[in-house]
Amino acid sequence: MLSLELTGAQVLGERGIETRPLCLADGVFVDASQPRKIDLSGYLILPGIVDVHGDGFERHLAPRRGAMKTLSEGLVAAEAELAANGITTAVLAQFVSWEGGLRGPAFAQQVFGAMKSVSPDLVTDLRGQLRFETHMLDLYDEIPRQMADWGLSYIVFNDHLPHARLSAGQVPKRMVAQALKAGRNPDAHLKLMQDLHGNSDAVPKALDGLCAVLAAQGIQMGSHDDTTAEGRAAWRARGVQVAEFPETLAAAEAAAVAGDHVVLGSPNVVRGGSHNGNVSAVELIMMGYGAALASDYHYPSPKRAAFMLADTGVLPLQDAWRLVSAGPAAVLGLADRGDLSVGKRADLVVVDAKTRRVAMTMAAGRVSYLSGEIAGRFTA
Repeated sequence: MLSLELTGAQVLGERGIETRPLCLADGVFVDASQPRKIDLSGYLILPGIVDVHGDGFERHLAPRRGAMKTLSEGLVAAEAELAANGITTAVLAQFVSWEGGLRGPAFAQQVFGAMKSVSPDLVTDLRGQLRFETHMLDLYDEIPRQMADWGLSYIVFNDHLPHARLSAGQVPKRMVAQALKAGRNPDAHLKLMQDLHGNSDAVPKALDGLCAVLAAQGIQMGSHDDTTAEGRAAWRARGVQVAEFPETLAAAEAAAVAGDHVVLGSPNVVRGGSHNGNVSAVELIMMGYGAALASDYHYPSPKRAAFMLADTGVLPLQDAWRLVSAGPAAVLGLADRGDLSVGKRADLVVVDAKTRRVAMTMAAGRVSYLSGEIAGRFTA
């Protein structure tokens, strides 16, 4: 851990941009001047980004089908990308799904095992999130134990079954390609989906029991892609208090009004809307319905989204940046990070004031990324 006094930079505080020294020692921000001073004139210092949900790491773990032998090295590469984009805390979202392949239970076992082994040696705070498909009733008894074995404290419930087409007796779109990707016979894959769909009536009661067990273990729970206010209310009744990427205004509004955490996708902000026609994240933010922005599938997006919200006048920079720092930290219950105040973890990202390119990232007072001209200032 470095003990430093960073001088000359613009610093993002609770009220906006300030030009003042920023001191850190023993992994936290301090108010005492430090002997070693680094001039960061021309740079902007912001709180480190807390990514509350992202699956962009998948491309590092499995760059192509069959190439999944070095998951530990893939996690190291993923951390490098996270740090290069100013992310100091990252929640890696891994499926346990009937879809199989990279989303199957066997691969999840490998991923979480690699995370448990490698994460202590990395600078970025990597945390796992289990994305669990609700209709896999045969796994309900195992999930609480597996959460403990994998060292996980966060689960999000998904339902990606194409219920409308299955109810109509139709073959789901892209079914054959999906089956082959999972290494299954297409007929067997279709039958699996039909069987899971046939169990739909038993799912709500089973979820009631599973959520009660997980809540007793202190597990944080979220729902994914909510579409209705009634559906969100059902999740809330189970103690599921995070609404990830609600697809409609009604679902997002119901969650926010009830005090649930609403997590939105930063790619939705960067693109100017959802890629599949869901409600606009920018519109929800303007209505006050977003607690946090997540990378979703693209690690550069949180930084870009925050600056876009500020540049377009949707929010002041300090409020826009809060959506990628203090906001997601609060979702995760991490009171020790999210801003640059004294006593908080020394998590920060330094960007070029003109280009906004990330120059340095620090997590708990340790450098996770350093590139370009700024490196000379630290080594002089």
